[in-house]
Amino acid sequence: MFSAVESRRLYRQVADQMRGLIERGELAPGSRLPAERELAQKLGVSRPTVREALIVLEVEGFIDIRMGSGIYVTAPKAPAADVPPEDFEGPFELLRARAVVECAIAEEAARLARPEHIGVLDDNLARMAAALEDRRQALAIDREFHVIVSSIIANQTLNRFVGSIHDMRMTPYFEKLASYFENTDTWRAAMEEHRAIRDAIAAGDPAAARAAMRAHLDRSQLRLSASFGEEPSDSAIPAAWRRAEINQ
Repeated sequence: MFSAVESRRLYRQVADQMRGLIERGELAPGSRLPAERELAQKLGVSRPTVREALIVLEVEGFIDIRMGSGIYVTAPKAPAADVPPEDFEGPFELLRARAVVECAIAEEAARLARPEHIGVLDDNLARMAAALEDRRQALAIDREFHVIVSSIIANQTLNRFVGSIHDMRMTPYFEKLASYFENTDTWRAAMEEHRAIRDAIAAGDPAAARAAMRAHLDRSQLRLSASFGEEPSDSAIPAAWRRAEINQ
């Protein structure tokens, strides 16, 4: 008689609301959506939630994000075959989880690190410097850096967690979001943030290592939150959005 009640992620609820408006024709193909900030205000959610919802809809083929121009509704397409499952975490949810766990890992690593650990980190940084123009290689080396930091603690559970949470970036959502903002400059910035983490661990300074990891993950989120470059949108919200708000 009864079925389990599921708590759906907020960005999925926002995506559902927006998708419904498009499917019902209340937002016509070719129409331009309000900018993210305006959508967040009207929908009563954060900008990261709106961004995650927009990325879902772009992967599904309902919208087209045009850097420097805006976000447009597209003509109906066949359903995307590579959409992640309903319960999959969004990019910003993963970053928040990493901030909780990896900051503590860096702090403990600074207490336990030996010279050989620092040598492995130095080798990783050298290879990262040579891979800044190769996204796939840079991504693999970035993952390796965080696993190396975790491995200093010699806890296989933590190693698996760090590795698996990095592997969750290899989804259409993360790929689409990264395609707008990851480039040689952002990888160079990430490398220098890694270097600050390495230096704090090498100095045996737990507080500095924790702060350096937190700064790295905060800046990673800021890089993925940069503006799509939409021109200032008209202050009038389409009637369909107003009705959707009322029905939330």
